[in-house]
Amino acid sequence: MSASRFEPVRLEHASRLINHGPTVLVTSAHGGRRNVMAAAWSMPVDFTPPRIAVVIDKTTFTRELAQASGGFGLCLPGLALADLTYSVGQHSGRAGDKFERYGIEAITGPVLGVPLIERGCAAWLECRLIPERHTEDAYDTCFAEVVAAAADPRIFANGHWLFDEHNAELQTIHHLGAGLFVRSGGTVQARAL
Repeated sequence: MSASRFEPVRLEHASRLINHGPTVLVTSAHGGRRNVMAAAWSMPVDFTPPRIAVVIDKTTFTRELAQASGGFGLCLPGLALADLTYSVGQHSGRAGDKFERYGIEAITGPVLGVPLIERGCAAWLECRLIPERHTEDAYDTCFAEVVAAAADPRIFANGHWLFDEHNAELQTIHHLGAGLFVRSGGTVQARAL
């Protein structure tokens, strides 16, 4: 047996080893106020009905608005929004509307009315919060049912991602930690070994 070339990873960095899913912008609104934040930890958890999980810290203004309204949006920013994504993740919305601060245009979600971002994004999902108090309180993990979704057909059509040189600005970004992002960029057809 050969010696391992692996080196230990500090536990505070262990999540970065599996954190390659797309970074999302979480949007929420309630009582005339709205907010947007970046989140790197989201995933699908069920197909029918479609359900997702996303980590939204209990101290965030986004979480407060989402719990008050019962819904939120997940927008998948493309490469063109990497700087914006990083910026909205660095400031709290309690002090002011980040949509206004950063000049973000929003549409109104068709089912729940949450603010959704299309310009510079590959897709969005409008989500109804599924109350799971234990996981929300203990792990900051929120579950939701997707009630509407849409995507830019230049990058997602007929149920498939289309990554090529013509849509680089829409390709999803993936947060690797410490402000470092990588973009999707190519696909590889796997084969059974």
